[in-house]
Amino acid sequence: MRLILFVILLALLLRGYEWIAHDSRMPWTPLSLAAPIGPFTTRKISALAADTPRCHQLLDEASIGYTPLPPVSAGPNCSYDNGVTLTRDQPQAIAYRPAARTSCPVAVSLVLWEKQIVDAAAREHLGTTVEAITTFGSYSCRRIGGGQTGNFSEHATANAIDIAAFRLADGRTVSVAGHWDADDERSRFLKAVRDGGCEIFATTLSPDYNKAHADHLHFDQAPRGGSHYCR
Repeated sequence: MRLILFVILLALLLRGYEWIAHDSRMPWTPLSLAAPIGPFTTRKISALAADTPRCHQLLDEASIGYTPLPPVSAGPNCSYDNGVTLTRDQPQAIAYRPAARTSCPVAVSLVLWEKQIVDAAAREHLGTTVEAITTFGSYSCRRIGGGQTGNFSEHATANAIDIAAFRLADGRTVSVAGHWDADDERSRFLKAVRDGGCEIFATTLSPDYNKAHADHLHFDQAPRGGSHYCR
């Protein structure tokens, strides 16, 4: 009897070990674009900033079309060497207008956001899907707020993107400027994609933050050690 109990206990322990060792939510499991978003997803994305080949590999494994960008250097605070453009040439891929030219970690973040947040929110709140996303761009050699002093923005290293509107498959357009406070399914959709962005990006800013963000959602992957700033 003791031997049987020992074998059962050992089997349960081994099964538990296998689950813990391979659970995508654990900090030691590799990032996968097919895995659900977990508490360590942002930290894993942050690590890609120092491993561009691995970042490209993730996009390749998920069959995400992209084109590496040539390095940009406009001074010590305005440069990047890990930029990509999401080409969006796959069936049912969401197009970016203009094209999303970002750091590779931000591109990976956008793919996760599209697949696990935007699509589900559009179906739930709007009864359709998103065909295209209008952006205010990514790279911009400037300081936070556009002033002459202060810290440089994450946009200065293509580590951020601003989202302005969503073109739906049924022809409608939902914009942050026009529908954030609409108190209907459009505003609920916008707040859902904002909240979902908070699970993926290190920084998520919306009209709830300040007037400077009244017309867009700001997403970036500023180094925060895996923590999030969400407003």
